[in-house]
Amino acid sequence: MRDPRFDILFEPVKLGPVTARNRFYQTPHCNGMGNLRPQAHAAMRGVKAEGGWAVINTEHCSVHPTGDLMPEVLQMLWDDGDIPPLARMVEAVHAHDALAGVQLAYPAYYNGNRLTREVPLGPMDRPVSGYHPVQVRAMDKADIKALLGWWKAAAVRARKAGFDVLNVDGNFSTIAFQFISPRNQRTDEYGGSLKNRVRLLKELIEVTREGGGDACAVSVRLIIDELFGPEGLRAADEGIEAIGHLAELPDLWDLVVGTWADDSPTSRFAKENDHEPFMVGIKSVTTKPVVGVGRFTSPDTMAGLIRRGVLDMIGAARPSIADPFLPKKIEEGRYEDIRECIGCNICVSSHFAMTNLRCTQNPTMGEEWRRGWHPEKIAAKTSDSSILVVGAGPSGLECARALGQRGYKVTLAEREKYLGGRVTLEGKLPGLAEWQRVRDWRVTQLHKLSNVDIYMGSDLSAGDVRDFGADHIVLATGSRWRADGVGRATHRPLAFSAAIPVFTPDDIMQGNMPQGDVMLYDDDHYYMGAVIAEKLVQAGCRVTLVTPAADVSAFTVNTLENIRTAKRLHELGVTMITHRVLTGTNAHTVRLADARTGDVHEHRAQAVVLVTARLPNSTLYDELAASAQDGGLCPGVSRIGDCEAPAAIFAAVYSGHRFAQEFEDASPVLRRERIDLAAREEYRYV
Repeated sequence: MRDPRFDILFEPVKLGPVTARNRFYQTPHCNGMGNLRPQAHAAMRGVKAEGGWAVINTEHCSVHPTGDLMPEVLQMLWDDGDIPPLARMVEAVHAHDALAGVQLAYPAYYNGNRLTREVPLGPMDRPVSGYHPVQVRAMDKADIKALLGWWKAAAVRARKAGFDVLNVDGNFSTIAFQFISPRNQRTDEYGGSLKNRVRLLKELIEVTREGGGDACAVSVRLIIDELFGPEGLRAADEGIEAIGHLAELPDLWDLVVGTWADDSPTSRFAKENDHEPFMVGIKSVTTKPVVGVGRFTSPDTMAGLIRRGVLDMIGAARPSIADPFLPKKIEEGRYEDIRECIGCNICVSSHFAMTNLRCTQNPTMGEEWRRGWHPEKIAAKTSDSSILVVGAGPSGLECARALGQRGYKVTLAEREKYLGGRVTLEGKLPGLAEWQRVRDWRVTQLHKLSNVDIYMGSDLSAGDVRDFGADHIVLATGSRWRADGVGRATHRPLAFSAAIPVFTPDDIMQGNMPQGDVMLYDDDHYYMGAVIAEKLVQAGCRVTLVTPAADVSAFTVNTLENIRTAKRLHELGVTMITHRVLTGTNAHTVRLADARTGDVHEHRAQAVVLVTARLPNSTLYDELAASAQDGGLCPGVSRIGDCEAPAAIFAAVYSGHRFAQEFEDASPVLRRERIDLAAREEYRYV
């Protein structure tokens, strides 16, 4: 039963001509499916509508070929041929009585038009962002007039597709905001004063209203603060004033902060509701509803923001990915069942990988259509088989939970006296405490299942496993960090002098710490090298972080935390050296080679920490597999997670869930979306 304190979250909200049934608003977010995989995209958005989100938005939807963001997989409404894929999403959302919104957008400075080869347009002449050798041409009055025409035509198409809410995107990468920013140096009526700089956004709102007609609401997604210092828009200076100029024109204000990395920081660097300070004062300049984000997972935080008049709707992208049924669980008073976002941003990395969305907490995300998975439902068992799962790390916990949900008799055995495996250990490292939610949610769900037994402190041998009598064995025994230097850049074990001790992340997490001057060699390139460096600094070590890559923690570019990571390491006094490959140690120094030229460098250090690669803990699997091959009495044996192939935590959770979904299924589903070459009417853009 719902706590009455949260009733306020389920009040309807009027958005111009339409009404949201509650205050939960899934903000626009990328997903790696977009217009290339429209059926997968529609199914994913439809599940969120089923889960209780009142408004479900698309991601960036380009209005014209001169605003092409390929190879990024997004949406487009360039001509009428783009209507059917988006209409499918609208149908999936409407099937659950939610409103469907489309994020109309036109990039400026962020698009090289790689697909269309059109000349990019923007407020001023300047290179496109990144290193693509193309420049943006400054728009003249004819270009602006053309843009307004393209935008209105896209709004008409959006209305034909059935959308209820048309969002005018004034995000960091789009044309409207690039005109509003103080860095706009135009000298005509679209530059100079703030009133002039908001002119284009005003006109875009007006043509959106015209194109959408009386049945569609118009929302505006706008940066309130660029977080760019005096060169950028700041909430206290012109941010709130900009909204004041256009206060009553849209039906909803959807507000964000800074770039994508600023608006969606990882939990290593920002807690829930970190945007609230920027939202104060907005309600004083507009009577229209306001929605904001902040990686909201706490019903108390959400209700408090509404009650205090900071926001009118609770915006969420990442929490809606981690738990598409978050609103429904709050509505039904099932707070302990909320699958809380851990803020790792592996979902964001899917966009850069241009493939289906994935999530550490929710392994069904992105698999709704192609595998037929659902975040809350799973097929019932097909037999009375019993399963022994060995290892209660992220993969083993999820496997046991999902098998238990199906109704199988499951025994989960863990060698240690705690559950969670690597999640429990890594969760104690700097900035990773919220990652323990991966363990906590699954343990909570397991304790609700009477058909699952959990035993800790159970170090099982091959004989113990055979004697247990389960019909199937699932090994989730994890992995260990290598101590020989082998990784991406080094293929053979290195020679290390005994005079300079070698440590691994396993040593650090178990309290076995080096002292003095430490060289940390990161050939893993994700978060581990940086957080171990931070841990070492906290312990009083002087740390030099060395990596073969061109940047520290190179993969974290994809999780939007690369710059923050480098800044934090710098603030901690960590020396950072890139483009260096570890080649070994002698009695006094560490030898490094330039990854590009091969030049040899030597550095003094008192200890080396290797963050390179991991080896599966496969001894138990090998013994059981050998026993089966020799004709010994052994049940079926499978391995999952790091025990099969070490990877990030999201992959371990997915592996455990996939085994549970496909157990005793002779033909698991894997659909592919194919290009239809049947004759179609040709469309032209103008």
